[in-house]
Amino acid sequence: MKLNIPDRQRWLVIVTSVCLALLILEYWVRVPLTNLWQAHSVEIAKLQKSVTTGRGTIARAAQIERRWADMKANALSNDQAQAEQDVISAFDGWGRAYNIELSSIRPQWKRGGTDKYSLLECRVDATGTIPTLSHFIYDLERSPLALRVDAVELTARDENGQKLTLGLIVSGLRLSPLARKQQ
Repeated sequence: MKLNIPDRQRWLVIVTSVCLALLILEYWVRVPLTNLWQAHSVEIAKLQKSVTTGRGTIARAAQIERRWADMKANALSNDQAQAEQDVISAFDGWGRAYNIELSSIRPQWKRGGTDKYSLLECRVDATGTIPTLSHFIYDLERSPLALRVDAVELTARDENGQKLTLGLIVSGLRLSPLARKQQ
């Protein structure tokens, strides 16, 4: 059985079929492939950045290892009492060196973010002049001990601001966890 379709209608059917095929290709082939290509481009860019960062880290490996060795060597003692004594002695030495009155040093042990370390947090209150307190803070920051200044508070004790009270919160790093309390 042969259909007799006039030429004009035959061309309309062919053109309609081609348009329908192109529409199907557009939505089922080209759009998904374009989205996949863009997703791969983003992932490739992210991986290239990661490779660049990794190469930089490898290039600095010796420097990073030296710094880690310094940090391990200068970390606080594993013995809690000795670590506290080292920090208190350091504060006392800096206070005497600059004629600063240390009114209190309150150490408190804190757990680290992981079980690999713990922190000795000290609240230090000192009184002195601007130059002596700035030297005190400078020596604290330059100390070989693994100490970090977390907070600084300055308060004037006289009307001219010559006598100042310094409140510090300092954290010391110890590369061992706190002992768990027995229950």
